[in-house]
Amino acid sequence: MTQRKILVTSALPYANGSIHLGHMVEHIQTDIWVRFQKLRGHQCHYCCADDTHGTPIMLAAEKQNLTPEELIEKVHAEHLADFTGFYIGYDNYYSTHSPENKQLSEQIYLALKANGKIESRTIEQLFDPEKQMFLPDRFVKGECPKCHAKDQYGDNCEVCGTTYSPTELINPYSAVSGATPVLKESEHFFFKLGECADYLKQWTSGSTTLSDGRVQQHLQPEALNKMKEWLHPDENGEGGLSDWDISRDAPYFGFEIPGAPGKYFYVWLDAPVGYMASFKNLCSRIGLDYDEYFQAGSQTEMYHFIGKDILYFHALFWPAMLEFSGHRAPTGVFAHGFLTVDGQKMSKSRGTFITARSYLDGGLNPEWMRYYIAAKLNSRIEDIDLNLNDFIARVNSDLVGKYVNIAARAAGFIAKRFEGRLKNVAGSELLAKLAAQSEAIAADYETREYAKALREIMALADIVNEYVDANKPWELAKQEGQDERLHQVCSELINAFAMLTAYLAPVLPKVAENAARFLNLPKITWANTRETLGEHTINKYEHLMQRVEQKQVDDLIEANKQSIQTASAAPAAETSQYTPVAEQASFDDFMKIDMRVAKVLNCQAVEGSTKLLKFDLDFGFEQRVIFSGIAASYPNPAELNGRMVIAVANFAPRKMAKFGVSEGMILSAATADGKLKLLDVDAGAQPGDKVG
Repeated sequence: MTQRKILVTSALPYANGSIHLGHMVEHIQTDIWVRFQKLRGHQCHYCCADDTHGTPIMLAAEKQNLTPEELIEKVHAEHLADFTGFYIGYDNYYSTHSPENKQLSEQIYLALKANGKIESRTIEQLFDPEKQMFLPDRFVKGECPKCHAKDQYGDNCEVCGTTYSPTELINPYSAVSGATPVLKESEHFFFKLGECADYLKQWTSGSTTLSDGRVQQHLQPEALNKMKEWLHPDENGEGGLSDWDISRDAPYFGFEIPGAPGKYFYVWLDAPVGYMASFKNLCSRIGLDYDEYFQAGSQTEMYHFIGKDILYFHALFWPAMLEFSGHRAPTGVFAHGFLTVDGQKMSKSRGTFITARSYLDGGLNPEWMRYYIAAKLNSRIEDIDLNLNDFIARVNSDLVGKYVNIAARAAGFIAKRFEGRLKNVAGSELLAKLAAQSEAIAADYETREYAKALREIMALADIVNEYVDANKPWELAKQEGQDERLHQVCSELINAFAMLTAYLAPVLPKVAENAARFLNLPKITWANTRETLGEHTINKYEHLMQRVEQKQVDDLIEANKQSIQTASAAPAAETSQYTPVAEQASFDDFMKIDMRVAKVLNCQAVEGSTKLLKFDLDFGFEQRVIFSGIAASYPNPAELNGRMVIAVANFAPRKMAKFGVSEGMILSAATADGKLKLLDVDAGAQPGDKVG
């Protein structure tokens, strides 16, 4: 087998937040692939780093009364501890705020400039007059110019999905100071991405023939389709590649652009260069040839594992930067989908926005999560769901019930009856069945079809457990004259366990390490999927994995709810009077609610209730009765007669115990002191007018 030289990266976590299970999907996916390549004997290096530059880092550090350098150093230690806790085996975990990254970013920029791919232009930008800084897109908020939703960011509306420039926002304000921004001219530098279109059309649809003869497509089919949308203008001439603004104005935490005082590289220019910098740092430590991997025409392989949300940068900007600065482009960019929990977006209020630290601190085995995520992953760009009940059931059934128990059921007999010595079981039909799947399962790992690989491995575990049930070693141990048969059966089971361990080793590295100790092997390799152990002495068996308990998962969810409550109640005393914002709703959800203006014909207290008021309302098109629990706020309900209110008109009628039927809901605001206040309607609004 030809040894391959491979460089692998995961997307760089941003250095102003905690690692959560969404991050872990990607880093577990990458780590499994890297461990598989190393098990196969290839020279594979896994590099990553914290993404440390940009306005958010600068402002977060200021808020914590730290320098940006102090903040990123602290976060780097936390991130690395969390990833290490999940057995992510980086060869180097570095930082984009490094001398190597500064040097390489400047070299690439100057090479692009010499190649005619950089130009300067004077542009108008929004400027915060209080903070004396230009405002990046995400630091301007205002009203969406299309759907008029309030408090939307300066690049796109999260309600209707429209994209726009910050200057198009209605009533914009600075998210940093709250001040009204002004337009101000500034010189910016642009990478002429539009001139790279022909190359990118070829690269995105192209492939690389590897040293072992296989053909590797640069992009997945779904990613290629998305790139075609961006690369090709539509029939109206819209779309296609625009030039890319790669500069930002001071104050900014990052690298200053050579020859341009007060101008800094936009974080997305130097962040992917951080892959190169992390690898260069590794090369200097262990004596690798950096140029062999990044020079144009390199025969080494380079793969990026990323989330689908940053595909644009990795499949267009990054290959163009590399090509036109004289470097090689990636061999493949592998994008994955997002993680949902119990079928819904991760939620802080439900406790399903699970941090890596809370999982580890709760005493949950990280290999449970590694296995479960792997069992959901394939080579396509699909979201995966962490169903917590399924998580418990699958881990307990597959790992404990099917896999670990194989060793547990045979090891005791080998130790007690045969002094720990295995019988040579070469030629076993059972083991031949397991070995026959070696290349098929290897192909699944290679193509990132982890779910398929694990299904096949568990099918083999089922075959082994059927063999256990058919031969019943616990009964053989009680029968006279059956020692040789018992030795044969238990030796086959220990060998089968070794083979299954090798198949699972990329997913369960700690179990594989402990199993190697039990099996008296220096380490597990892929060869163990095909070879028997021969006449070999094993060590005492110690249990390799416990079951997941429901309480552990319940406590994990509660811990994340508690951590969110604690965080939200902490230092921001000025905002603690407000209830937390509800989970994000879509524009479609909002449009289902039909809110109308209504006139109060009569409002009165409800006999027998201290909470309810009864409203007779005129909706213009009809009259209705609505009960509302606001009596404590309006002790004289008659004063509301003649007032305009807003009511939800399309709720199903609801019977209010003995008081009657309520035909809708009147909207009110909950004040900090616990009172409910009706919403006002401006003059001119008429009964029946739709609110929206």
